[in-house]
Amino acid sequence: MDAVPARARAYVAGAVLAALLCLRPLTQSPAPWGAVLLLAGLYAGCEHIARTRFVGTCYPVLLAGAFLLPPPAAALVALPGALLSPVANRPAGLRRAWRAAQLALAVWAAARVHAEFGGRDAVAAADFPYALAPAGAAVLGFCLVLTLLDGGILALADRVPARRAWRGLFSRSLAPIAVHGLAGLMMAVLWRSPYGPVAALLVLLPMCVAWWAFAQYHRERAAHQATIRALVQAVDIKDGYTRGHSERVGHASMMIARELGLDDERVETLRFAGILHDVGKLGVPTRLLRKDGPLTPEERRVIELHPEYGHEMVRGIRFLGEARAAVLHHHERLDGSGYPYGLAGGQIPESARVVAVADAFDAMTSTRSYSRARPVSAAVAELQRCAGTHFDPRMVLALVRALEHHGWHPAVTSDVAPARPSGPAEDRSEEAHDRVARGAS
Repeated sequence: MDAVPARARAYVAGAVLAALLCLRPLTQSPAPWGAVLLLAGLYAGCEHIARTRFVGTCYPVLLAGAFLLPPPAAALVALPGALLSPVANRPAGLRRAWRAAQLALAVWAAARVHAEFGGRDAVAAADFPYALAPAGAAVLGFCLVLTLLDGGILALADRVPARRAWRGLFSRSLAPIAVHGLAGLMMAVLWRSPYGPVAALLVLLPMCVAWWAFAQYHRERAAHQATIRALVQAVDIKDGYTRGHSERVGHASMMIARELGLDDERVETLRFAGILHDVGKLGVPTRLLRKDGPLTPEERRVIELHPEYGHEMVRGIRFLGEARAAVLHHHERLDGSGYPYGLAGGQIPESARVVAVADAFDAMTSTRSYSRARPVSAAVAELQRCAGTHFDPRMVLALVRALEHHGWHPAVTSDVAPARPSGPAEDRSEEAHDRVARGAS
């Protein structure tokens, strides 16, 4: 994002100033410049490869520096790689400065904690298992500083609420950083051994294999995303009145899932479920989806087959997991009056209950060719009224809480035709969940 808020720029400037203060002792005392230059060059090379291959960053070299060098010298190791590594988004200069300051502060903290616990002597003597204790404390310090700084920039630059900015950051990053810390400790011990730095470099070989495997996973994931985008674009082309609906339902499903406290993998799966919930429309005649008038019972039955069509289309895509069940069952109702199978209560998969609420909410708050968008408050009131009969009350409550925290800022759904008022008031109780019968949800 080009437009970075002023407070976020000030936050980055403060981090840069703090990093410079951490480096200041280098001008007052000698440093092991040979080791600094070698580690800095190694980190810069590894960072460039890691970033271009989409495999994160090379923490083992940074942590090896924290275990081998005084804190100011260890902080210096991070700067060349952070300042020269590729940056995908603008403004590149600000992002590089932020990354350099963040890593310098984290490495400085790790080196300081490691030294306070007597870790440098333990590394020099290869004193195991005692060397693990100061190394573990250093990893905790490293991870904690990264978490604090990341949460701050999320709150200031991305305007994430403060109570959510730091949620889960530490727990998600601790395990991978601990593995990198163990590799860094092995590098440091071998560096101090009679075999020297060359032996330390061998530790990076298994890390390179892991990076290669992760890069393969990233490419596979990108292919999955491309598959989903192609399916959604096909639906949007066929049913232009609901353009953007799938993405918004995916976003609302993700909001509900996060509010329920589901793990990241399930959150992503439910996002896929929301995006693909209407893919079965590809099997419905276009004239029915765009019909501007009441449907005959036979036409309604044809349209109500779209969940089954969608399930048949995605059943072979293994990475979708429980999203496939949501595609099939997102029009079931809690009281058993939905379709295609009339499931009730707990028989309806949780993923389908999430998507049903997200789908109905976006259908009510979007402008279509035959109805005007309803205010968010009116849509929420309708969902709450139908909770327990049409919708799972727990999912409705989760969406309400998510909206209170984040709000709702949807894109325009249809720019094809002007809106007309919706039907009579007595029909609106059915609008939230039956609008699919007119190709709108």
